[in-house]
Amino acid sequence: MQTGKASVISALNTLVPSYNSPQRAGGGTSTIIATGGLRGLNPDQMLVLVDGKRRHKTSLINAVSSLYNGSVPTDLDMIPPSEIDHIEVLREGAAAQYGSDAIAGVINIILKKKVNSGSSTFTTGANMDRGDGQEYQWLNNGGIKLGSEGFLNVSADLKKQLASNRANKISDSVQLYNPVNGQPDPREATANRMVTTNYGLMPQSSVTVGYNAEYNFNNIKFYTFGTYALRDSDLNYSYRAPSNVNSLSAVYPDGFRPRVVVHEQDYQFTAGLKGKIFGWDWDGSSSFGENRGRQTADHTLNASLGPSSPLSFYVGTLQSTEWVNSVDITHKWKTLGNLQTSLGFQHRLETYRVEAGDPWSYAAGTYLNNGKVVSPGANGASGFTPDDAGFKQRNNMAGYVDLEWDPLKSLTIGLAGRYEHYDDSSGNSAIGKASLRYDVTKWLSIRGTLSNGFRAPSLAQELYASTTGQFRLVNNDLTLLQIKTLPVGSEAAKALGAKPLTPETSKNMSAGFVLKPFKRFAVTFDAYQIEVNNRIALTSTLTGTAVSNILSQNGLASDISAQYYTNAINTRTRGIDVVATYNHSVGPLGHMQWNLGWNYNQTVITNIKSNPSQLASLGSNYVLFDRLSQGYMTKAIPRTKLSLMNIWTFGPLVLNTKVTRYGGYTILQNNASNDRRYGPGVIVDMDLTWNINRWVNVGFGGNNIFNTYPSSNGIYNYSLGQGQYPGTSPFGFTGGYYYGRVGLNF
Repeated sequence: MQTGKASVISALNTLVPSYNSPQRAGGGTSTIIATGGLRGLNPDQMLVLVDGKRRHKTSLINAVSSLYNGSVPTDLDMIPPSEIDHIEVLREGAAAQYGSDAIAGVINIILKKKVNSGSSTFTTGANMDRGDGQEYQWLNNGGIKLGSEGFLNVSADLKKQLASNRANKISDSVQLYNPVNGQPDPREATANRMVTTNYGLMPQSSVTVGYNAEYNFNNIKFYTFGTYALRDSDLNYSYRAPSNVNSLSAVYPDGFRPRVVVHEQDYQFTAGLKGKIFGWDWDGSSSFGENRGRQTADHTLNASLGPSSPLSFYVGTLQSTEWVNSVDITHKWKTLGNLQTSLGFQHRLETYRVEAGDPWSYAAGTYLNNGKVVSPGANGASGFTPDDAGFKQRNNMAGYVDLEWDPLKSLTIGLAGRYEHYDDSSGNSAIGKASLRYDVTKWLSIRGTLSNGFRAPSLAQELYASTTGQFRLVNNDLTLLQIKTLPVGSEAAKALGAKPLTPETSKNMSAGFVLKPFKRFAVTFDAYQIEVNNRIALTSTLTGTAVSNILSQNGLASDISAQYYTNAINTRTRGIDVVATYNHSVGPLGHMQWNLGWNYNQTVITNIKSNPSQLASLGSNYVLFDRLSQGYMTKAIPRTKLSLMNIWTFGPLVLNTKVTRYGGYTILQNNASNDRRYGPGVIVDMDLTWNINRWVNVGFGGNNIFNTYPSSNGIYNYSLGQGQYPGTSPFGFTGGYYYGRVGLNF
């Protein structure tokens, strides 16, 4: 379906009923990452491939989010949309075939191979009710033949997203300035009461390019493909009023809004050879990918340095790399009931680096603001300290066998096994999979799968450290807390009970059928259960005097809270996927295609790890994985999702209409009286394209055309005018988006 925002995320939301990707708005680096979860699990429990080859992960962390908190996924926005031909989705555990991460399933992005043609499409749009959130997107793709034995397809895409804001003006009763002689400061009368400008989508601009090429040399095929992306993302943090102890009136007399800019460079290049020898198909390849995020801060200060503090800082850099070398061979034995044998070997080298910021970005000065202690470090995003900085790497060796056998024309049996070795605490894993498909009739097939799997902890989860401002509910008011994410191996984390991370393990069962009762109509039905043990998550926010003392004893500021990664819980997810398609003629009125998708999904926690002795000794108020965190795992995603899409082609006109109903969901709080339940929401998207001729087309449409918002949650930050909408809303909280598009084909 054409949309106003061409992306892999849009395609997956359309194709896969169990895929969930809430619109990210106003949440640190988690706002930047374009990703979502499959079958109620985390984004990093889903493997992403490009043309069958493993895609690298981002260096950024979902560390200031609610859903998927602490996950380290693949960023799908780093792949140019115009280079994508189609997307294949395997909605079942596949770790036995593909290795770590493939617990919920696999997404395989297939690149274009088109030649002697090209396209250029420009789209622009904005949100309706406030006229903000403008987006500009220019997609370009073309391909040529390389002699008679090869091709080259290239893409170049540009995108610019402007900010949207759904905050309200704060009440006149909220004092921004310190009183003067016991009376309100006269500046209160003329102060701008719209103090928050970032409660919505953050500004972002990107350039992504890609290519795909092949060439045959005497029955040996050389292939290569790659992507390269540059992206700048603005993270505008909450307003610091002049009365805030960290807001120095000599520097910012009317307060300030810190801004962090993340400058990302992302690339992956793959090259390989494939051919046939003695009846065996072979494929050898090497792929290297990197994501590097350099962070700077401006419009801020380090209050502990006093009025002479710098106003801009280098915060630090995160870098993740992945180098994968693979050899795969396959043979089909026609005399043995079409037995297909596949063998493979893979070596993977992963690295992760945290680079410290400039000294002023994390310095703890001695300045007192009117006798009051102020927070050290750049306000909004304290720099990575030398203690935070570090480097980790690990090697992974894996081998697999995959068998597929047709003992009968109507029966297919699959068996797969894989063994993996990591040279760090992830150790060794042996995993397997068994599958069966039986064609009962020409129009009915049944299928089932049993498998186990695993996900090794990412290096980022083992090494990452940062100090960020995060909102927590305190006395029914959203309050900004400074929270330190501690590396698992740090002395402070160990003093709070941290242990080395171990792999998540899973058991996956699914069963279903494929029904094709008549021509051009098909239905698939699959029921599934996924058990995941030792799930890795960030702990509860640990705060209070006892924690402050531990942090201070380990050289950290005492006025912050803490969290760290741990193998916290076991979960069980059960669900149903239904997908139906139907194509038919409407006579002189053209042709219609219908697509229906429905998903039911429920996750429950089957075990929560006991408090470590170090944490238990601090008192009963300290909990490793609290009710708030449990709710984001089990209640914050709609239990049901129903989508119905119609594509009506009438001559040169194509009308796409999609209706999606999201079920209700609940946000739990540690105090049950503050829980919030949100009802179902229905979103309608429409797109009309007019193909003027074979070279030119125009279109216009809207996402969420009826400007539907989630219900207000009744929880509000009165001093900032924000927080009234749930950040987990599956359709965001910025309202309808409307756009126009012009395309050229050549």
